[in-house]
Amino acid sequence: MITTIIKFKNYGQQVVEAAKYIGQGFAVTLDHPNRLPTTVQYPYEKNLPSERFRGRIHFEFDKCIACEVCVRACPINLPVVDWTFRKDIKKKKLRSYSIDFGVCIFCGNCIEYCPTNCLSMTEEYELSSYDRHELNYDQTSLGRVPVSVLHDVSVQSVRIQLLNFMITNKKKE
Repeated sequence: MITTIIKFKNYGQQVVEAAKYIGQGFAVTLDHPNRLPTTVQYPYEKNLPSERFRGRIHFEFDKCIACEVCVRACPINLPVVDWTFRKDIKKKKLRSYSIDFGVCIFCGNCIEYCPTNCLSMTEEYELSSYDRHELNYDQTSLGRVPVSVLHDVSVQSVRIQLLNFMITNKKKE
């Protein structure tokens, strides 16, 4: 008889524990309507990249001294630097510079070790194309400054939409 009472006591404890877990699950479920939406309707809305975002590399041809430090710092020796040696001034003259973003791992080592700061990261992240050869950027396309998401009039940024959502929720309270 005592064993039966102990079994009922253990069963009761298990029922209480299961009810506690079910209550925790309901609490999580009921908390979701109070959260902000996280879905981004991508082509029409864009997330703003963080301050330290590593996007497409921007290159300034006039600042480059063709030292090839970027090539040595790159873990895959990616930037292609073509230069000629000018004997009259005893310096290298840059002819062309290119980076293949189909291979680039966006580590940022080339930017960090560049002595003249001719390389920088932009906030551009839309680099997709149907042909991988289109991802090989020369100095002209690397020198193009991308349009910021903040200044793109065709896109409503997600942060602005979230601010509007928060404002309307505060007015309802």
